[in-house]
Amino acid sequence: MLWSIQAIPESGVGDNVLHLLMLTLEKYSIGVGDRFAHQAKAQLRACQLIAQDGVDVVPVWNKSNREHSFIGSEPSTVLAAAREAVEALDWKKGWHVDADHIGLKTVDRFIPHSDFFTLDVAEAIGQRAASADVEAFIQRHPELIGTLSIPRIQEPFQVTRTQIERIAGKFLLAVQEAGKIYRHIAGQKGAGNFITEVSMDETDSPQTPTELLVILAAIAEEGIPAQTIAPKFTGRFNKGVDYAGDLAQFEREFHDDLAVIAFAIRRYGLPINLKLSVHSGSDKFSLYPIIRRALPKFEAGLHLKTAGTTWLEELIGLAEAGGEGLALAKEIYACAIEHIDELTGPYATVIDIDRAKLPSAAEAHGWTSGQFSGALRHDQKHSLFNPSFRQLLHVSFKLAAKKGPRYLDLLKAHEEIVGRNVTENLYARHLRPLFVGEGGRTV
Repeated sequence: MLWSIQAIPESGVGDNVLHLLMLTLEKYSIGVGDRFAHQAKAQLRACQLIAQDGVDVVPVWNKSNREHSFIGSEPSTVLAAAREAVEALDWKKGWHVDADHIGLKTVDRFIPHSDFFTLDVAEAIGQRAASADVEAFIQRHPELIGTLSIPRIQEPFQVTRTQIERIAGKFLLAVQEAGKIYRHIAGQKGAGNFITEVSMDETDSPQTPTELLVILAAIAEEGIPAQTIAPKFTGRFNKGVDYAGDLAQFEREFHDDLAVIAFAIRRYGLPINLKLSVHSGSDKFSLYPIIRRALPKFEAGLHLKTAGTTWLEELIGLAEAGGEGLALAKEIYACAIEHIDELTGPYATVIDIDRAKLPSAAEAHGWTSGQFSGALRHDQKHSLFNPSFRQLLHVSFKLAAKKGPRYLDLLKAHEEIVGRNVTENLYARHLRPLFVGEGGRTV
């Protein structure tokens, strides 16, 4: 955890808020979910390995209110597990605990235990702000209308007043809601004592550069010292599998978003370390080379959220352990097949499961350890890998929670093999390809 004085911007509406001694998120950070609070050390080992490659990436342990409700856990358990890992591995670099996707109704239980807050305003996106507020915003920002030139974006944008009115109408209320959440947290923790992320990715279409700039101008006006912003990108960011979409289009969007952020920092006085956050970023292997090429061009940082893949590595480890571990993994899959509609319903927009490619419970029951782990592990070159099988189990973690001590005791009994899978997945498939390139040491 680092504290710094933010540089004084040349000009901008955010000046009154952003010249604080503030807790500062490091340049590169990885959001790591640990749904059952048993893999913090294994996750931290991955950060140690990438540090040995010359890149500092700090862990941000994240867990949402919905996940806590499914698991029956409390935010205090995330902090406790993180702190235990940091002490056990003698980690001297930064680390954080993220109250993931919280709103005014859910944030209070997280405040004593988190130093990073992802403000979720999805419900307000698209709800029109008061006409007077939209008009006042436009009056305060004449620079957004006309010819808009952003350094490193080749062609200037021709922006009409009608366009800005439409954009503000779509996003201004959501930013105002983010401001309410931020001020509520600040009222209890004190401004500057936590990191703020604003999530704008749960909407119907990717933000254009103009839309992102309007959002950032509004964030500055609300006095939110956002250190990360999560926009929506083109394509599908399905849970636990690779990106599905136009890679060239993603590359253009990612580049332009970096350019807009760099411009907004100077123009509106936002924190100098403001960076992109890629949500559902786990397993998006085809995007990592694109991201790795783009970041140095802007000397930009990155926050990548990997969330639920740790639970899948636990299941892979139990399957590889054989015996009772493999038996439990098969039981969980059989239950998932039986309750597939219930389990997948809440995630319909972020999974693409081909039910015809799912093995029956009886077929999976006959699998060996190698067959089960081969189908589940995200190795696209492996002949057994089954993306539909993986996605179904990704959203079935509540079934493991219902097993209670039986599941947790097996995690403890097979800590070594489970932990090795967790570390290898995070380091070899995520951190190294994203920040260094392929290859690297064996875990």
